[in-house]
Amino acid sequence: MTVTTTTVDAARTMLRPREDTRLPERMARSALTTDGAGLRTEDFTDWLEARRRAHAFRVGRIPFSDLEGWSFLESTGNLVHRSGRFFSVEGLHVTVGDGPIREWQQPIIKQPEVGILGILVKEFDGVLHFLMQAKMEPGNPNLLQLSPTVQATRSNYTKAHKGADVKYIDHFTQPGRRRILADSLQSEHGSWFLRKSNRNMIVEALGEVPLDDDFCWLTLGQIGELLRRDNVVNMDARTVLSCALAPEPGTDALHSDTELLSWFTAERARHDVSAERVPLRDIRGWKRGHGTIDHEAGRYFSVVAVAVEAGNREVARWTQPLFEPHGLGVTAFLTRRFGGVPHLLAHARVEGGFADTVELGPTVQYTPENYAHLTAAHRPPFLDAVLDADPSRIRYEAVHSEEGGRFLNAESRYLFLESDEQEAPLDPPPGYVWVTPEQFARLLRHNHYVNVQARTLLSCLTSQAVRL
Repeated sequence: MTVTTTTVDAARTMLRPREDTRLPERMARSALTTDGAGLRTEDFTDWLEARRRAHAFRVGRIPFSDLEGWSFLESTGNLVHRSGRFFSVEGLHVTVGDGPIREWQQPIIKQPEVGILGILVKEFDGVLHFLMQAKMEPGNPNLLQLSPTVQATRSNYTKAHKGADVKYIDHFTQPGRRRILADSLQSEHGSWFLRKSNRNMIVEALGEVPLDDDFCWLTLGQIGELLRRDNVVNMDARTVLSCALAPEPGTDALHSDTELLSWFTAERARHDVSAERVPLRDIRGWKRGHGTIDHEAGRYFSVVAVAVEAGNREVARWTQPLFEPHGLGVTAFLTRRFGGVPHLLAHARVEGGFADTVELGPTVQYTPENYAHLTAAHRPPFLDAVLDADPSRIRYEAVHSEEGGRFLNAESRYLFLESDEQEAPLDPPPGYVWVTPEQFARLLRHNHYVNVQARTLLSCLTSQAVRL
């Protein structure tokens, strides 16, 4: 092949910068803007209530026998949908190499398809605004919360349920309609999902975007104010917003990026985790009744069934299983400044449903009731430091619900806690490491490095809901 001057010149015209150097500044400007060009923050509560009144929402518990299209397979006892789509509830047998509990069995949600969680952004008056949706999920304690522009499984947006089209989906599936600002595969709850991932996307609209009644434009700063309220911004919105965390070049840290990645690689390599699917009917320590599957000790969670009515969903009525946790979770980052630079104490967490052995999670991520029976020596590190923290050290606190499409009344108390050497030492225990927000921002560009609970807390930094 002969390379001509014309060919070389044409190739040069195709080159572009590897980094969008303006994006961090654009995100920061949006985060600092609390008076947007769309819906005013002070009008949000009334707007959300109006959307609640505009549609009929109802969720009721039912026995398993009243599930429509769902049944327990005779061969395995697995709870499946007759279409073979959506998801199934199966059994999981997990063994780990260390820790106070090294083997257990549990129900698990198997949903192999990759969904899209996407937020559409557009500039108004020189400020990025985020298109957010008032979306009903049957497991939300208050049903209606603020969700991403698109929150859809592949079954949803390919209309396996034969329902209505997913609004604005074309901006995320058709390249000519958007400019990509963030795009990565991120895990869901590794304790309840088996190797489940969603595509987390932030895309900038090219052209006009008509506004549907159930949607509103908000700045990052406005969303940050809403993140200070309990159960307003849903989990799917929070995980996407975390991907907008923009790294700042030249920021110092306790560990270089290469050292951090080496530490994380070593953590993944040193943990021996086996997670094997087993028939749901054969899992030890669990019992099935007419309307629930429960742990014999009454801990952890139950599998339940519900009937749902929702006037603004692609399908107006349906039934489905949900996982219902027992107790309020506590999820927290301990924070310190080293040389004036804020750091977060991260934990390399092992969860049976992760695609790899570990992901980086917050310092603490537990439901305290599940550990009340353990001796002090076997209680999770740093849990009591969070539970007993002086209120003056709390930099952020709010209760947020988890994924309402699969979990019923699943709530956690999310916190940032300022700490000292006694509570969170410079040299932490094995499995823990100090990470800057900027380092987290770089990790979030990759798949399956940072778990969903950590991403909720990082969304608070993205939106300036908390400043360290």
